[in-house]
Amino acid sequence: MVRQAVRIAGIVLLMFVIAVALAWVTSPDPRGNPASFEAEPLEPAVASLDTAITLAQRQRRSDGTVATYLVIGLGPDGVQMIDLAELGAEALDDPFAALASLPEGALRPALLAEAPILTFALADMLPAAGPGTRHIATGTNFAAHAEEAGSTGVFQFPKFGPSSPAVTTVRAKPGALLDYEVELCLRFDRPVASAEDFDAAVKGLFLCGDFTDRATLARMADPDNLDSGRGFSDAKSGEDFFPSGALLVIPRDLAAFVAQERMTTAVNGQPRQDARGREMTLDFRALAEKALTDRDRARFLYQGSVHRLSPTGRITPGMALMSGTAEGVIFTGPTRADMIEGLLDWALGGGRAAVRDAVVERFIANELASGHFLQPGDRVEFASSRLGTIRVDVIGD
Repeated sequence: MVRQAVRIAGIVLLMFVIAVALAWVTSPDPRGNPASFEAEPLEPAVASLDTAITLAQRQRRSDGTVATYLVIGLGPDGVQMIDLAELGAEALDDPFAALASLPEGALRPALLAEAPILTFALADMLPAAGPGTRHIATGTNFAAHAEEAGSTGVFQFPKFGPSSPAVTTVRAKPGALLDYEVELCLRFDRPVASAEDFDAAVKGLFLCGDFTDRATLARMADPDNLDSGRGFSDAKSGEDFFPSGALLVIPRDLAAFVAQERMTTAVNGQPRQDARGREMTLDFRALAEKALTDRDRARFLYQGSVHRLSPTGRITPGMALMSGTAEGVIFTGPTRADMIEGLLDWALGGGRAAVRDAVVERFIANELASGHFLQPGDRVEFASSRLGTIRVDVIGD
């Protein structure tokens, strides 16, 4: 009887081992999330003046001051522009102030036709995001990305760090799982503390990118409460994690403009993301209202300290309000193989660590070995219909 029981137990154990081995062998190994793409290629252009005013800035080589330009065209040689000073604007660093200083009627077609046209390389232009180092980032605001991320709602968190220009680099640090996101961003000419302030403000739209260290995020995030923002600020902040396009576009009808705007991502020429602004779950006005309801309590962890979403409780002119991204990012979460190997690591370690931690560390190790995430030598290109382009080369430490 005992011998028969041992034999049955042995058979059951063998079947279990075979089942686990099959689950491990047949585990998928995705290199990223799938995305849908429009049939027509994206052709970046400048919005017509009856739709929006498009500005750009650069440092004057002679005296170091900032010059603001009206952008009139994009060509193979660079950005075609008219210096606002030629149209009577004051020499002001703030692009909204420079535009507001124009004499009435300065943008009439007849006057623009007589103004000198200058052409500068995209690499010479300043980031449209401006000089701010605190921004309001948004998570899972596109339904398809929310589904691939396993999120049930839109959440926000502070993003720390300056913007980098439209032609730039991002560093892939050892041990990091570097991921990309293309986004639309908005900035304001005044502090925004209410929906009425949002409506009254002059609003500048620009293309932006958002890089993430998924290893940091995997270790720190609370998957059961993404709204806590835990891990997101640490994983998405840094000197080179916020590339900004050069074009600051002031639409005459923001909602209509954003709804139509298209944004894409390509890595080494291969398409990865393709979406329209109308796919946002919350539009920018709703995102601003959401941010302003979370102004009082310091609850966001960053580098060991706790912060408010905005240090002043308002969306200040130096802050970008970010749209969130669409489907097609690299991160896919632990596979069956990661989970099986993580459980084995946990068991062989005597169960001293938490099971989740063991699985996360195995996932990170496997992804580092696979090379699925961005690697030195990769080129990431973000593009949009009327907000220009961003080119980011991935470099090593």
